[in-house]
Amino acid sequence: MAQINLKVNGKDRKVDADSDIPLLYALRDNLGLNGPKFGCGVGQCGACTVLVNGQAARSCITPANSVQGKPVVTLEGLGSSTRLNKLQKAFVDTQAVQCGYCINGMIMSATALLATNKKPSEQQIQEALAGNLCRCGTHQRIVAAVKSAISA
Repeated sequence: MAQINLKVNGKDRKVDADSDIPLLYALRDNLGLNGPKFGCGVGQCGACTVLVNGQAARSCITPANSVQGKPVVTLEGLGSSTRLNKLQKAFVDTQAVQCGYCINGMIMSATALLATNKKPSEQQIQEALAGNLCRCGTHQRIVAAVKSAISA
């Protein structure tokens, strides 16, 4: 066991775990954060996406010890059920969610995009979300939600 020092959602957190634990497991199992989801386990579906230093990162393939000292933001760090941020609110208002499994990754990837590009084109939005898989087929509503957040 090792002690891994993480800065998650603005708070310093300590995790006692194997030194090679994936960040996803440290977040979910050790810190009780359920925003990032286990999808594929190989970094292809995007359900586990978090922000590390403001960049979208697949937490299922990111070793927790590799992000020590770096700010990590999960879906829970963006807002809450009583105080949504504008992107979360746009997803609710446009009813972009069907089953909801992919939404963590979609919102986190869109957050990373909007942090660097305040007014992306529809094509840029689609490109930013291309690595996030949605089996329900709500991509059009998801893109509409991101566009709605831009104009909010």
